[in-house]
Amino acid sequence: MNLNIPFRITRFALALLSLSLLPAAVHAADPPKIGDTAKGKTLVDARGMTLYTFDRDTSGNASTCDGKCTERWKPLAADNDAEAKGDFTVIIRSDGSKMWAYRYRPLYTSQSDKAPGDVNGFDGANLWHVARPAL
Repeated sequence: MNLNIPFRITRFALALLSLSLLPAAVHAADPPKIGDTAKGKTLVDARGMTLYTFDRDTSGNASTCDGKCTERWKPLAADNDAEAKGDFTVIIRSDGSKMWAYRYRPLYTSQSDKAPGDVNGFDGANLWHVARPAL
């Protein structure tokens, strides 16, 4: 049995494997949950990451965070078959993708948060806020 594998096939296989290990966008069929953070009870995604709202999302049920904004603030993606539940709605972004909203306010995670419960998503203009549940 010859175990010599051509170099280019090996490189291709390794490239495919490395792509499969990249973190994919988190899509969720179920709405966010309430979690405990240093700022108290907040809305969190399925991994426990703190969620935020953006003051410029003022038209209700629409996201204005596009392009470069989404490099720092990731929209909380929703599965294509996700359905509204209680105060949680699913909205369609300008690119056609779906995301979760709470009381018609789109929800985002911050790239500044590295672990569940982090609340580092502050901005100097005070436009981003921790998403708090109505208790």
